[in-house]
Amino acid sequence: MTLAASSPVVHARAPGKINVFLAVGALQDDGYHDLATAYQAVSLYEDVRAYPADDFSVSFGGSVDTSGLEVDGSNLAIKAARLLARKTGYRGGVRLEIEKNVPIAGGMGGGSADAAASLIACDALWGTELGKDEMHALAAKLGADVPFALAGGTAIGTGRGDQLSPALAQGNFHWVLAVAEFGMSTPAVYAELDRHRERNAADIRPAAVSPQVDARVLHALRAGDSVLLAEALHNDLQAPALHLAPGLGQILELGEANGALAGIVSGSGPTLAFLAPDADTALELQVALSASRLTAVRAHGPVHGARVMHS
Repeated sequence: MTLAASSPVVHARAPGKINVFLAVGALQDDGYHDLATAYQAVSLYEDVRAYPADDFSVSFGGSVDTSGLEVDGSNLAIKAARLLARKTGYRGGVRLEIEKNVPIAGGMGGGSADAAASLIACDALWGTELGKDEMHALAAKLGADVPFALAGGTAIGTGRGDQLSPALAQGNFHWVLAVAEFGMSTPAVYAELDRHRERNAADIRPAAVSPQVDARVLHALRAGDSVLLAEALHNDLQAPALHLAPGLGQILELGEANGALAGIVSGSGPTLAFLAPDADTALELQVALSASRLTAVRAHGPVHGARVMHS
């Protein structure tokens, strides 16, 4: 079927994320790992504008350097649009203009947010009206973090991270993000984790096949208690990320010496997320990191997931 565009342009927005807890299961025969993670969506957004077109294309701008991004069919936003078109039988295309503010290859799910916002924008532009469950299923085909970019808020992710269950979170958590000038390959960080576990097999407990989120994390989120959450922050990928990029360790120390309750590598890195006790301390920490010639950005969470923006 061919469906008429319902609007000349649709603007959708999706958030980046911080993994406030990430446990990685043992390496499986298929080369993947099961995860147990607690996601929090934060106020760094990707803005996608979708225009009617005969074919599929994407262009980028925004506050981060997008010069290295692919703009062909390998781009996740294009994949999202084409997947929706195939699912719904839509025969047209779309021109996507994406304003990026989430660090690229920074462990904050920027590409996944692009995909989620593109799904929402194209669905509205084309009038395809896909149901929530069907949209979630498409998101899971695009990548493990895409379903969470759709959902937003705070959630527990299991399996590959795409099996979501909402987590109750009270209050507002204040973050300062130290953004590296380089990206890190997620597969490379996972491979380093596997090597780290092999090297230290005699000294560390074997990884569980199906890990679980620490109950302290859930309690801290429910209570809206930044101090409790700081004590429970954990990321199995932090050690391998620091091994591959040792300079990140000095930045973690710098942040914790300037008011952060705790710092953590976000996802597979290299972005570092510092949890502050309040907005004033977050501002002071941002200034301190900036004075050390680091790119520092303040954000808060949890925030909503992908949605169409109405002017």
